[in-house]
Amino acid sequence: MSGSSLDGLDIVCAEFNFNFGNWQFEILASSCYSYSKEWKEKLQNSIELSAKDYLLLHSEYGHYLGKEVNRFIEENKLDYKVAIVSSHGHTTFHVPQLKMTAQLGNGASIAAETGLPVVTDLRSIDVAFGGEGAPIVPIGEKLLLKDYSIFLNLGGIANLSIQLPDEFIAFDVCPANRVLNMISNTAGKEFDENGTMASLGTVNNKLLESLNKQDYYSKPYPKSLANDFGVSTLYPIIETSKISVNDALRTYAQHIVFQIKKGLLPLKASITQKKMLVTGGGAFNSFLIELLRKELEDIQVEVIVPDATIVNYKEALIMAFIGVLRWRQENNVLSSVTGASRDSIGGALWTGQEA
Repeated sequence: MSGSSLDGLDIVCAEFNFNFGNWQFEILASSCYSYSKEWKEKLQNSIELSAKDYLLLHSEYGHYLGKEVNRFIEENKLDYKVAIVSSHGHTTFHVPQLKMTAQLGNGASIAAETGLPVVTDLRSIDVAFGGEGAPIVPIGEKLLLKDYSIFLNLGGIANLSIQLPDEFIAFDVCPANRVLNMISNTAGKEFDENGTMASLGTVNNKLLESLNKQDYYSKPYPKSLANDFGVSTLYPIIETSKISVNDALRTYAQHIVFQIKKGLLPLKASITQKKMLVTGGGAFNSFLIELLRKELEDIQVEVIVPDATIVNYKEALIMAFIGVLRWRQENNVLSSVTGASRDSIGGALWTGQEA
């Protein structure tokens, strides 16, 4: 799994068991391999490439992923223990309204490097059926994490998944870590550790109002965001405000928690069990989590941050699970979440093994 915040490549080895109608899982090993400066630049600039150069990068990145999977297998002594590789790739273009989504990381290249069956291109069939193609993790939340009814992922983009009495819904809320990190970069920091800089700032109400009035926030779910909404739409608004880094971080943190609450408010009467599991890199931002707890007090949502392995690797775990469901020929994308015309079995299967 490669997230929009570009912090690195998340890899897990997970074992899944299906007993008496219930799924169980165990994470056997996990690592995050940081991207080199060169790979960060390649991925960031990929949307500016010509069609030929984009496809060359698609192949190159696939071989890179395959080599990193081999490295992970070797470092964790997993030889002959891996049955299938499921790779989300790195999202570049996401235009569901035109029935198109694209992730870098050619599955054939991964299969050639690893010699293993590989599942990739996990979103395309849902988009072809008229869905948003996102979020796709709710299938794993629904089947693997039944103790919770609300799921918040604070990654490059913040997204919510909610178990309602009759359906499971999910939607992208707003850009999160990607924009926070861009603001932090202007102060020479990769990110705002624990939200320390934000905690020293003051909310700029004029900027907050400008951020909150974006058209996307008034759209009903299902809905999803491309990475460039944070980079090309919201960040320039922050830049033109000319406020201090601390104030910008504090204001944007307030924007995130405001939009999360706004997403939950219309559904609060339908959510019977109000335990919210928070994962993704933003779960380690203690100031942001404190703001969130205060914001959600009056609607009685309990904010729970699990152990670090689940925080860091929940999405990679669920990508693995989606691959397992694809291998079993079972639905792995929920139309109630994406708005597609039906549930679907997403993913292209590449066999790297000899016949």
